[in-house]
Amino acid sequence: MGTEEAVHEAPEDELDDGLDDALRATRTGRWRWDSTAGGYTLDAVAAKLLGLPPRPATVPEAVVRGRFHAEDYIAGQRSLAFSAAEGGLAETQMRVVDAQGTVLRTVRLRVQAIADGQRSGQPSHMLGLMCELPSRDHAPPPESTTWRRAHEAFLLDTSRALSEAETTRDVLRVVGGLAMPDFQPAAISVYGREGNEIRVTEYVESVPSNYSPEQRRAVATLPLDAPFPAAQVARTGRAVYLHSPEEYAERFPEAWPSITPFGRQSWAYLPLVVAGRTLGVWMTAFTEPAAFTFEERALLTGIARLLAQALARTFLHDTERQLTADLQHTMRPAPTPEVPGMDITARYVPTGAGLKVGGDWYDVIPLPSGRFALVIGDVQGHDVRAAATMAQLRIALRAYASEGHRPDAVLARASRFLATLPAEGIEASGHPADEDDDATERFSSDQRFATCLYIEADPPSGTLDIARAGHLDPAMIMPDGSLLTRPTAGGLPLGLDPDGDYPTTRLVLQPGETLLLCTDGLLETGRRDLDEGWARLREAMAGQAGEPVTELADTLIDTVRSGDAAPATGDEEDDIALLLLRRPATQRLDATTPARRVVLTIAQTESARVAEARGQLEALLHDWADEERVFGATLLLSEALTNVLTHTDGDAVLVAELSGPPGDRRLRVEVADASDELPHLRDPGELASTGRGLVLMDSYADDWGVAPRGSGKAIWFELAEIPPVTPAGP
Repeated sequence: MGTEEAVHEAPEDELDDGLDDALRATRTGRWRWDSTAGGYTLDAVAAKLLGLPPRPATVPEAVVRGRFHAEDYIAGQRSLAFSAAEGGLAETQMRVVDAQGTVLRTVRLRVQAIADGQRSGQPSHMLGLMCELPSRDHAPPPESTTWRRAHEAFLLDTSRALSEAETTRDVLRVVGGLAMPDFQPAAISVYGREGNEIRVTEYVESVPSNYSPEQRRAVATLPLDAPFPAAQVARTGRAVYLHSPEEYAERFPEAWPSITPFGRQSWAYLPLVVAGRTLGVWMTAFTEPAAFTFEERALLTGIARLLAQALARTFLHDTERQLTADLQHTMRPAPTPEVPGMDITARYVPTGAGLKVGGDWYDVIPLPSGRFALVIGDVQGHDVRAAATMAQLRIALRAYASEGHRPDAVLARASRFLATLPAEGIEASGHPADEDDDATERFSSDQRFATCLYIEADPPSGTLDIARAGHLDPAMIMPDGSLLTRPTAGGLPLGLDPDGDYPTTRLVLQPGETLLLCTDGLLETGRRDLDEGWARLREAMAGQAGEPVTELADTLIDTVRSGDAAPATGDEEDDIALLLLRRPATQRLDATTPARRVVLTIAQTESARVAEARGQLEALLHDWADEERVFGATLLLSEALTNVLTHTDGDAVLVAELSGPPGDRRLRVEVADASDELPHLRDPGELASTGRGLVLMDSYADDWGVAPRGSGKAIWFELAEIPPVTPAGP
C-alpha cells in the first residue's frame, strides 16, 4: 500500500478531542498572558508545574514571576520581546523555584507573542506551552559567562561611540566600523524611510563584492511596497533573518537576482524604531552562513535600538542645523554695499547653543538723500521667535528709512510697530542696557522689545546723526589704535513705549577714525560686565593703528572667542553683531597730525552734557600718566563750556585734539560759539561769584587765547603731556 493511500483526512472534532489527552499524556501545560488583565491563565498541568494547586486558575503576574529563577525570568522576557518584535516563536527554558529559592524543576516554554499594532513591538498577549525537562537539566540555561560579558562590553562601547556622534554621518560611520564579537558582517547598510520609499543612506563593505555601480544604484532606492526584505521590514516593523541564499531566494524570489552578485550567505534586516515610529532599516550581510541564535539576535537587536536612538537624535540636530542655516541665509543682511569715501565691514557670530540663531542684527541702508544709514540692534531672546521678530523689525526699519525720515522719526515709528506685535509665549530675557530699571517696571514682563542704534552718515563730511534706543553707545577707534566710547542721548528700547522720544546726537567721524557699533555679546561674553568688556577691547586695539577694517573686525572677534576669555555656557553666551566704518585719512599721519580728536556740540538747553564732555576728554587722555594734568584739562574745559552756555545765546562746539609722539604729546582744546563778543581777563574781587574762568586758564594752561571763527569766536588752550620745566631763578 502506498504512502498516499495510508493518509486519510481526520475529522476536526476528533483532533480536538485528542489534543487535551496528548497534552496530559506528555505532561504539557497551556497558559496565556493578557496585557489588559496583567495576569496569567493556567490550565491544571501548567499550574502544577509552577508549584500551584493542580487546577485551572488565573493568577497575577507577580505570582508567576515569583515561581521562576530571577536570572531565567529576565532572559525569558528578552526572548519574548524579540519574539514579539520579529513575529515568530520563542523557546526558552527556566528554573522553577519555591518560596525559599530552591530549584524544583526546569521547564521548557514555547511561546507565540502577539504584537499590539498600536504599540510597535509590544505584545498584547502571549500563548504558550510548558513542559518539564529531565532533572539532569536543572542547571541554568546554557549561556557562556564569557560570551555574555564580551557582548555586554561590546554594547557599552557601541553605546558610548554612538552617544558621542554629533551628526548622522558620524553615526553611520560608527556603525560601519563595528567589529562584533564572534561574527563579523561583510557589509552593513542603513536604509532611511522617506515617504513611500526607503533609500540607502550608508553602505559599508568590509569584504568587497563584485557589485557594479549600476547594480548598486538599482537597489539604492526602493518603493515601500517592493518585494524586498528591507521594504517588508520598513512596512511591518518586524525583523527578517535569512540564513542562506536558498532561504532568501525562496522567500523573496523577485529580489534575489539583484542580490546574487554580492556573494553573501546570510542576511539580517532589523527595523530602526523609536517611540513606535520606524525610521528605517539596518541590514547586515555575512559571507558565511549564520545561525542567528537567540544570543546573536539579541546582540543585533540591541545594536539596532542604539542605532535608532542615535539616528533620531542626530536627525533632529541635522534638521536644526539646516533650519539654522536657512534662517541665517534668509535673515542675514544683503552683502554690505560699498560706500564712496568710506571703508566698511561687518561680522555676525551666532551663539553656540540651541538653533544658533538669535535676535542680533545689523544693516546698511542707502538713503534717498544720498547718505546711508547704519543700523545695529538686539531683539530679546536667542531662539526662532527672536529671529522672526528681528526679521520683521529689520524690514520695518528699512521701510521707514527709505521713506526719508530722520533718525529720531525712524526709531519712533519702529517702536510703535514693534509694540503692535503679539507677545504671547515670549519670556523676558533681562532689562535693556543703559536704562533706569524703574522706567521699565511699568511694562509687562512678556512685552517684546529690542535695543537699536540708528545712524545717518554723510560720507563727504563724516557727519553722524545718531539716535539710540536702549542700545550700547558707539565707540571710536582713533588713528593711533585707542578706543574711545562716544556717549549719546537715547530713549527706551523699541516696543516698550509707543510714544517715546529718541533724541539725536551729532558726531563727526574724522579722517583716520573708525566707528565701532556692536551688540553686548562682544563685551559681555565670558561673564564680563560692560566696563570689563570695553577694557578688553581697548587692550586688543592697542598697536592696531593703520590696520584694515577687516583685520580689525577679525581681531575683535578673536579677542572675544579666544582661550583667555572665561568660558561661557547657557545664557552667559550671546550672539555678536559688529559693524565697523572708517573714514580714510586724507594725508599721511606724522607727529604733528592729531592722533585723537573729539568733536561735540552742546546746545543751550543741554547744559547737563558738560559732564559728558569732561568724560570724553578724560577718555581722550586715558593713557596720560599725570592725573593732575588730566584733571586740569577737564577743569579748563568745564570753565570754557560753561562760559559759552552762560554768556551767549548759541550752542557750544567742542574740538579737542591730541597730537605728537607718546610722552611728548600736546592737547589742544577749542570751544567755539556764534557770539562775536570777546572775553576779557579780569581781576575779580574776593567776594565775586564769576569772572575767574580766564584766570584759571591763564594760570594753568601752557598756552591759551581767543581766535575769531567766522561770525563768532573760539577760546582755546593747550596742555603738554609733561609740564614744561620752569627755569630756576638767579
